[in-house]
Amino acid sequence: MVAYGLLLVFPAVMVLAALSDLCTLTIPNRLSLVLIATFFPLAFLAGLPLEAIGMHLVAGLGVLVVGFILFATGTFGGGDAKLLAAGSLWIGVAQLPNFLIYVAIIGGALAVGILIYRRLPETAVVGPDWAHRLHEKQTGIPYGIAIAGAALLSFPATELYRLIAS
Repeated sequence: MVAYGLLLVFPAVMVLAALSDLCTLTIPNRLSLVLIATFFPLAFLAGLPLEAIGMHLVAGLGVLVVGFILFATGTFGGGDAKLLAAGSLWIGVAQLPNFLIYVAIIGGALAVGILIYRRLPETAVVGPDWAHRLHEKQTGIPYGIAIAGAALLSFPATELYRLIAS
């Protein structure tokens, strides 16, 4: 029963991260930390073999290194890099290619949609402050939305999910 509760942490945190990024263009570090902190108890409760846990850790650390390189070059936000790495920890090596492909596809669609949105005249933009902020050309793309969407698509295909859901 505890495992089911922990299993809900992943989608809940991903949705919170997407909403936070949309509304504030930031992803709080605590969200990535919650994902990291809950992964290990859940993996052990689910009976994920130690080798598999190690490979999940490799996936997360590998993505973190690449994410920091992208952050250092100004290509990617720091919160995005940390969320992507924490998500990769949960997704694992086996589903990592699918996860990253989903991130790219959703992120590309999101970027195109926002670029089209930014071509609208300012007078056409109505809504909350975040909608106006997203309309500004110098504002970044809330890529946490793409990461969260890809994570939600990828997670049900993971061994961790299958072990708990069965």
